[in-house]
Amino acid sequence: MSDTELPQIYLITPPEIELSRFPDQLASVLDTADIACVRMALATKDEDRLSRAADALREVAHARDVAIVIDEHVQLSERLGLDGVHLTDAARSVAKTRKELGQDAIVGAFCGASSHEGMSAGENGADYVAFGPVGSTTLGDGTLAEKDLFEWWSTMIEVPVVAEGALDTDIIAKLSPFTDFFGIGEEIWRSDDPAAKLKELHGAFTA
Repeated sequence: MSDTELPQIYLITPPEIELSRFPDQLASVLDTADIACVRMALATKDEDRLSRAADALREVAHARDVAIVIDEHVQLSERLGLDGVHLTDAARSVAKTRKELGQDAIVGAFCGASSHEGMSAGENGADYVAFGPVGSTTLGDGTLAEKDLFEWWSTMIEVPVVAEGALDTDIIAKLSPFTDFFGIGEEIWRSDDPAAKLKELHGAFTA
C-alpha cells in the first residue's frame, strides 16, 4: 500500500446480536468513524434470523454508503441485496463464487496465515485477502499471522489485505504500514462504548 495512506476500518459484527438493539449500535459506530465495509459474521445458520439481520444491517450500512458483506452464505448475499461475501475456506471457493456473483460483487477470502492460500485466492478473483489472527487468542490452532507476512504481501502483492483477530493498539501500530484494512469486531463490541473503543484503536493507525 502507499506510504502515505492510512489503513481503513473493516468492521465485523459480533457472532450474536440482538436485533432490537444492535442496528442502532452499528449506526452509532458508523456515524463516528469512516468505515470502508461491514461484515455480517453471525454464528447462526438459521436462514430466517440471518435474513432479518441482513435486512436491518443493510439498511443501516447503505444509508451511509457503506458496503456490507456476509460470511460464507453466497446465495443469501445475492438474494438479500448485500454487496458480497466473505469466504472462510481460503482460496477453495473463490473462483466458483466469483462466477456465481459476477464481477461487481465483493468477494473476500480469509486465508489464516498462509501466503500460498492468499496468492491463490487473489489469482482466483478475490477482491481482498484477510490474514489472522494477528494477536494471541485461544481460537483456532494458535497459528498467528505475523508481521513478516504482511510486510512481504505489501511489497509483492497488489491484492488488498486485511489484518484481523485479537487486535490491540500495539499490533495495529506495528502492522499499519503493511496492511490496507484492519478487521475490527469483538475488540470493540466487548466494550461498554464501542464507538469510543474504535476511536482508541483508530488512533493507533499510522501510515
